[in-house]
Amino acid sequence: MKNYILKAALITVLSLCSTVTFAKDKVTVLLDWFVNPDHAALIVAKQKGFFAAENLDVEFIEPADPSMPPKLVAAGKGDLAVDYQPQLQMSVDAGLPIKRIATLIDSPLNTLTVLKKSKIKTIADLKGKTIGYSVSGIEQSLLAAMLATEGLTLKDVKMINVNFSLAPALITGKVDAVIGGYRNFELNTLALEGRPGRAFYVEKHGVPSYDELVLISAANKVNDPRFKRFVTALEKATIYTKKHPKQAWHAFQSYKPNDLDNALNRRAWNDTVPLLATHPRSLNKGKYQRMAQFLQRNGIIKTVKPVSTYAVQLAK
Repeated sequence: MKNYILKAALITVLSLCSTVTFAKDKVTVLLDWFVNPDHAALIVAKQKGFFAAENLDVEFIEPADPSMPPKLVAAGKGDLAVDYQPQLQMSVDAGLPIKRIATLIDSPLNTLTVLKKSKIKTIADLKGKTIGYSVSGIEQSLLAAMLATEGLTLKDVKMINVNFSLAPALITGKVDAVIGGYRNFELNTLALEGRPGRAFYVEKHGVPSYDELVLISAANKVNDPRFKRFVTALEKATIYTKKHPKQAWHAFQSYKPNDLDNALNRRAWNDTVPLLATHPRSLNKGKYQRMAQFLQRNGIIKTVKPVSTYAVQLAK
Protein backbone atom coordinates (compact mmCIF):
# COMPACT_ATOMS: atom_id res chain seq x y z
CA MET A 1 0.00 0.00 0.00
CA LYS A 2 2.82 2.35 0.91
CA ASN A 3 4.55 1.61 -2.41
CA TYR A 4 1.32 2.34 -4.23
CA ILE A 5 0.94 5.68 -2.44
CA LEU A 6 4.58 6.58 -3.13
CA LYS A 7 4.20 5.72 -6.81
CA ALA A 8 1.01 7.76 -7.05
CA ALA A 9 2.71 10.71 -5.36
CA LEU A 10 5.70 10.39 -7.69
CA ILE A 11 3.46 10.37 -10.74
CA THR A 12 1.70 13.49 -9.47
CA VAL A 13 5.01 15.31 -8.88
CA LEU A 14 6.33 14.32 -12.31
CA SER A 15 3.10 15.48 -13.88
CA LEU A 16 3.37 18.85 -12.18
CA CYS A 17 7.00 19.19 -13.22
CA SER A 18 6.05 18.34 -16.78
CA THR A 19 3.39 21.04 -16.73
CA VAL A 20 5.90 23.62 -15.52
CA THR A 21 8.52 22.55 -18.05
CA PHE A 22 6.25 22.78 -21.05
CA ALA A 23 4.30 25.90 -20.11
CA LYS A 24 5.36 28.48 -22.70
CA ASP A 25 6.32 32.02 -21.81
CA LYS A 26 3.99 34.58 -23.39
CA VAL A 27 5.48 37.42 -25.46
CA THR A 28 3.31 40.15 -26.95
CA VAL A 29 4.63 41.97 -30.04
CA LEU A 30 2.99 45.19 -31.18
CA LEU A 31 3.44 45.58 -34.92
CA ASP A 32 4.01 48.85 -36.73
CA TRP A 33 1.24 48.17 -39.23
CA PHE A 34 -0.94 45.33 -40.48
CA VAL A 35 0.91 42.06 -41.13
CA ASN A 36 2.86 42.20 -44.41
CA PRO A 37 6.08 40.74 -45.90
CA ASP A 38 8.18 43.22 -43.90
CA HIS A 39 7.28 40.98 -40.94
CA ALA A 40 8.34 37.81 -42.77
CA ALA A 41 10.81 36.51 -40.18
CA LEU A 42 8.42 37.14 -37.29
CA ILE A 43 5.48 35.34 -38.86
CA VAL A 44 7.58 32.44 -40.16
CA ALA A 45 9.10 32.03 -36.69
CA LYS A 46 5.60 31.57 -35.30
CA GLN A 47 4.14 29.43 -38.08
CA LYS A 48 7.14 27.10 -38.39
CA GLY A 49 7.50 26.59 -34.64
CA PHE A 50 10.79 28.44 -34.07
CA PHE A 51 9.27 30.43 -31.21
CA ALA A 52 7.65 27.31 -29.77
CA ALA A 53 11.02 25.54 -29.83
CA GLU A 54 12.32 28.32 -27.57
CA ASN A 55 9.39 27.76 -25.20
CA LEU A 56 7.66 30.98 -26.29
CA ASP A 57 4.03 31.70 -27.06
CA VAL A 58 4.16 34.82 -29.24
CA GLU A 59 1.15 37.00 -30.00
CA PHE A 60 1.19 39.71 -32.68
CA ILE A 61 -1.07 42.74 -32.36
CA GLU A 62 -1.77 45.03 -35.31
CA PRO A 63 -2.12 48.65 -34.18
CA ALA A 64 -5.15 50.87 -34.58
CA ASP A 65 -2.71 53.80 -34.42
CA PRO A 66 0.79 53.07 -35.85
CA SER A 67 2.35 55.75 -33.63
CA MET A 68 1.33 54.03 -30.39
CA PRO A 69 3.34 50.75 -30.14
CA PRO A 70 6.62 52.32 -28.89
CA LYS A 71 4.69 54.34 -26.30
CA LEU A 72 2.74 51.29 -25.15
CA VAL A 73 5.89 49.19 -24.79
CA ALA A 74 7.57 51.98 -22.84
CA ALA A 75 4.55 51.99 -20.53
CA GLY A 76 4.73 48.22 -20.03
CA LYS A 77 1.59 47.50 -22.07
CA GLY A 78 3.39 45.20 -24.49
CA ASP A 79 6.67 43.28 -24.44
CA LEU A 80 8.14 44.22 -27.82
CA ALA A 81 7.25 46.53 -30.69
CA VAL A 82 8.28 46.89 -34.32
CA ASP A 83 9.72 50.35 -34.94
CA TYR A 84 11.93 52.24 -37.41
CA GLN A 85 15.48 53.31 -36.60
CA PRO A 86 14.98 57.06 -37.28
CA GLN A 87 11.71 57.06 -35.31
CA LEU A 88 13.42 55.19 -32.47
CA GLN A 89 16.09 57.89 -32.31
CA MET A 90 13.47 60.63 -32.43
CA SER A 91 11.48 58.97 -29.62
CA VAL A 92 14.57 58.55 -27.45
CA ASP A 93 15.48 62.20 -28.03
CA ALA A 94 11.99 63.09 -26.79
CA GLY A 95 12.59 61.08 -23.61
CA LEU A 96 10.82 57.79 -24.36
CA PRO A 97 12.59 54.96 -22.46
CA ILE A 98 12.95 52.31 -25.17
CA LYS A 99 15.83 50.32 -26.66
CA ARG A 100 16.51 48.39 -29.85
CA ILE A 101 17.14 44.66 -29.27
CA ALA A 102 17.06 43.27 -32.82
CA THR A 103 16.69 44.20 -36.49
CA LEU A 104 14.23 42.86 -39.06
CA ILE A 105 15.38 44.82 -42.13
CA ASP A 106 18.82 46.41 -41.95
CA SER A 107 18.70 48.72 -44.96
CA PRO A 108 16.34 51.53 -46.00
CA LEU A 109 13.12 50.71 -47.84
CA ASN A 110 12.28 54.37 -48.32
CA THR A 111 12.40 55.87 -51.79
CA LEU A 112 11.53 58.93 -53.78
CA THR A 113 9.30 57.56 -56.53
CA VAL A 114 8.05 58.88 -59.85
CA LEU A 115 6.16 57.29 -62.71
CA LYS A 116 8.51 55.68 -65.19
CA LYS A 117 6.85 57.52 -68.06
CA SER A 118 7.50 60.92 -66.44
CA LYS A 119 10.23 63.28 -67.58
CA ILE A 120 11.89 63.12 -64.17
CA LYS A 121 15.05 61.13 -64.84
CA THR A 122 17.32 62.63 -62.18
CA ILE A 123 16.99 64.38 -58.83
CA ALA A 124 17.74 67.68 -60.62
CA ASP A 125 14.55 67.23 -62.67
CA LEU A 126 12.47 67.68 -59.50
CA LYS A 127 12.92 71.45 -59.60
CA GLY A 128 9.50 73.09 -59.70
CA LYS A 129 7.68 69.80 -59.18
CA THR A 130 5.06 68.79 -56.60
CA ILE A 131 6.06 66.06 -54.18
CA GLY A 132 3.68 64.13 -51.94
CA TYR A 133 4.57 62.86 -48.48
CA SER A 134 2.94 61.09 -45.53
CA VAL A 135 4.96 61.80 -42.38
CA SER A 136 5.99 65.33 -41.43
CA GLY A 137 9.55 66.05 -40.33
CA ILE A 138 11.59 63.01 -41.24
CA GLU A 139 10.46 62.80 -44.88
CA GLN A 140 11.17 66.48 -45.54
CA SER A 141 14.66 65.94 -44.12
CA LEU A 142 15.28 62.93 -46.34
CA LEU A 143 14.06 64.87 -49.37
CA ALA A 144 16.18 67.92 -48.44
CA ALA A 145 19.30 65.74 -48.32
CA MET A 146 18.48 64.19 -51.68
CA LEU A 147 17.81 67.56 -53.31
CA ALA A 148 21.07 68.94 -51.91
CA THR A 149 23.06 66.41 -53.96
CA GLU A 150 21.95 68.38 -57.03
CA GLY A 151 22.20 71.87 -55.52
CA LEU A 152 18.46 72.16 -54.82
CA THR A 153 16.55 72.92 -51.62
CA LEU A 154 13.00 72.37 -50.39
CA LYS A 155 12.20 75.86 -51.71
CA ASP A 156 12.70 74.50 -55.23
CA VAL A 157 9.78 72.08 -54.89
CA LYS A 158 6.20 72.11 -53.61
CA MET A 159 5.30 69.56 -50.96
CA ILE A 160 1.78 68.40 -50.09
CA ASN A 161 0.62 65.86 -47.52
CA VAL A 162 -1.21 63.01 -49.22
CA ASN A 163 -1.44 60.98 -46.00
CA PHE A 164 -0.81 57.34 -46.86
CA SER A 165 -2.20 57.53 -50.39
CA LEU A 166 1.20 57.74 -52.03
CA ALA A 167 0.62 55.51 -55.05
CA PRO A 168 -2.90 56.86 -55.77
CA ALA A 169 -1.63 60.45 -55.62
CA LEU A 170 1.06 59.58 -58.16
CA ILE A 171 -1.27 57.63 -60.45
CA THR A 172 -3.93 60.36 -60.55
CA GLY A 173 -1.37 63.08 -61.28
CA LYS A 174 -2.01 64.92 -58.02
CA VAL A 175 1.75 64.94 -57.49
CA ASP A 176 4.81 64.47 -59.69
CA ALA A 177 6.70 62.38 -57.12
CA VAL A 178 6.28 60.90 -53.65
CA ILE A 179 8.74 60.56 -50.79
CA GLY A 180 8.21 57.74 -48.29
CA GLY A 181 7.12 54.99 -50.67
CA TYR A 182 8.69 51.60 -49.95
CA ARG A 183 10.66 49.97 -52.73
CA ASN A 184 9.06 46.61 -52.00
CA PHE A 185 5.46 47.90 -51.92
CA GLU A 186 4.78 51.14 -53.75
CA LEU A 187 6.71 50.02 -56.83
CA ASN A 188 4.74 46.77 -56.92
CA THR A 189 1.47 48.61 -56.35
CA LEU A 190 2.21 50.86 -59.31
CA ALA A 191 3.19 47.89 -61.48
CA LEU A 192 -0.04 46.05 -60.66
CA GLU A 193 -1.99 49.19 -61.62
CA GLY A 194 -0.24 49.22 -64.99
CA ARG A 195 1.64 52.42 -64.12
CA PRO A 196 5.24 51.30 -63.45
CA GLY A 197 7.40 53.56 -61.34
CA ARG A 198 11.02 54.63 -61.08
CA ALA A 199 12.61 54.86 -57.63
CA PHE A 200 15.50 56.94 -56.33
CA TYR A 201 16.95 55.18 -53.29
CA VAL A 202 17.52 57.53 -50.37
CA GLU A 203 20.84 55.94 -49.35
CA LYS A 204 22.25 56.59 -52.82
CA HIS A 205 21.35 60.27 -52.76
CA GLY A 206 22.74 61.90 -49.64
CA VAL A 207 21.05 60.00 -46.81
CA PRO A 208 23.08 57.71 -44.53
CA SER A 209 22.02 54.07 -44.54
CA TYR A 210 19.91 52.94 -41.61
CA ASP A 211 17.93 49.99 -40.27
CA GLU A 212 14.41 50.26 -41.63
CA LEU A 213 12.66 47.93 -39.18
CA VAL A 214 13.82 47.14 -35.65
CA LEU A 215 12.43 45.47 -32.55
CA ILE A 216 12.33 47.51 -29.37
CA SER A 217 11.59 46.85 -25.71
CA ALA A 218 11.20 49.07 -22.68
CA ALA A 219 14.68 50.27 -21.68
CA ASN A 220 14.48 48.63 -18.26
CA LYS A 221 13.48 45.24 -19.68
CA VAL A 222 16.18 44.56 -22.27
CA ASN A 223 17.67 41.82 -20.06
CA ASP A 224 14.41 39.88 -19.89
CA PRO A 225 15.53 36.26 -20.56
CA ARG A 226 12.59 35.75 -22.92
CA PHE A 227 14.07 38.24 -25.35
CA LYS A 228 17.31 36.32 -25.92
CA ARG A 229 15.27 33.24 -26.83
CA PHE A 230 13.00 35.39 -28.99
CA VAL A 231 15.94 36.73 -31.01
CA THR A 232 17.44 33.22 -31.31
CA ALA A 233 14.16 32.02 -32.85
CA LEU A 234 14.07 35.08 -35.10
CA GLU A 235 17.57 34.33 -36.40
CA LYS A 236 16.62 30.73 -37.19
CA ALA A 237 13.46 31.86 -38.96
CA THR A 238 15.42 34.37 -41.02
CA ILE A 239 17.91 31.76 -42.15
CA TYR A 240 15.07 29.40 -43.04
CA THR A 241 13.21 32.11 -44.98
CA LYS A 242 16.26 33.09 -47.00
CA LYS A 243 17.16 29.47 -47.78
CA HIS A 244 13.61 28.32 -48.51
CA PRO A 245 11.63 31.38 -49.68
CA LYS A 246 8.84 29.37 -51.33
CA GLN A 247 8.21 27.17 -48.31
CA ALA A 248 8.51 30.21 -46.06
CA TRP A 249 5.92 32.05 -48.17
CA HIS A 250 3.41 29.24 -47.62
CA ALA A 251 4.05 29.42 -43.89
CA PHE A 252 3.71 33.21 -43.93
CA GLN A 253 0.43 33.40 -45.82
CA SER A 254 -1.04 30.57 -43.71
CA TYR A 255 -1.10 33.02 -40.78
CA LYS A 256 -3.99 34.93 -42.40
CA PRO A 257 -4.59 33.41 -45.84
CA ASN A 258 -7.62 35.56 -46.66
CA ASP A 259 -5.63 38.74 -46.04
CA LEU A 260 -2.09 37.80 -47.04
CA ASP A 261 -2.41 35.56 -50.10
CA ASN A 262 -2.75 38.20 -52.81
CA ALA A 263 -0.84 39.50 -55.82
CA LEU A 264 0.72 42.49 -54.04
CA ASN A 265 2.05 40.45 -51.13
CA ARG A 266 3.40 37.74 -53.44
CA ARG A 267 5.35 40.33 -55.40
CA ALA A 268 6.45 42.16 -52.26
CA TRP A 269 7.59 38.88 -50.71
CA ASN A 270 10.09 38.26 -53.50
CA ASP A 271 11.50 41.77 -53.10
CA THR A 272 11.56 41.69 -49.30
CA VAL A 273 13.18 38.34 -48.48
CA PRO A 274 16.63 39.37 -49.82
CA LEU A 275 16.43 42.51 -47.63
CA LEU A 276 15.83 40.68 -44.33
CA ALA A 277 18.62 41.26 -41.81
CA THR A 278 20.75 38.12 -42.00
CA HIS A 279 21.90 38.60 -38.41
CA PRO A 280 18.97 40.18 -36.50
CA ARG A 281 20.95 40.23 -33.23
CA SER A 282 23.88 42.24 -34.61
CA LEU A 283 24.13 45.96 -33.94
CA ASN A 284 26.02 48.32 -36.25
CA LYS A 285 26.74 51.23 -33.90
CA GLY A 286 28.31 53.32 -36.64
CA LYS A 287 25.09 53.23 -38.63
CA TYR A 288 23.13 54.54 -35.66
CA GLN A 289 25.70 57.22 -34.92
CA ARG A 290 25.68 58.51 -38.50
CA MET A 291 21.89 58.65 -38.68
CA ALA A 292 21.73 60.45 -35.33
CA GLN A 293 24.16 63.07 -36.61
CA PHE A 294 22.07 63.42 -39.79
CA LEU A 295 18.89 63.90 -37.74
CA GLN A 296 20.58 66.49 -35.55
CA ARG A 297 21.93 68.45 -38.53
CA ASN A 298 18.42 68.59 -39.93
CA GLY A 299 16.86 69.73 -36.67
CA ILE A 300 14.91 66.51 -36.11
CA ILE A 301 16.62 65.67 -32.81
CA LYS A 302 18.38 67.95 -30.33
CA THR A 303 21.25 65.78 -29.14
CA VAL A 304 23.29 62.83 -30.39
CA LYS A 305 23.09 60.34 -27.54
CA PRO A 306 25.52 57.42 -27.09
CA VAL A 307 24.17 54.46 -29.07
CA SER A 308 24.44 52.26 -25.97
CA THR A 309 21.69 54.31 -24.31
CA TYR A 310 19.05 53.20 -26.81
CA ALA A 311 20.35 50.10 -28.64
CA VAL A 312 21.86 46.82 -27.42
CA GLN A 313 23.15 43.59 -28.90
CA LEU A 314 21.80 40.74 -26.80
CA ALA A 315 24.21 37.95 -25.88
CA LYS A 316 23.41 34.51 -27.26
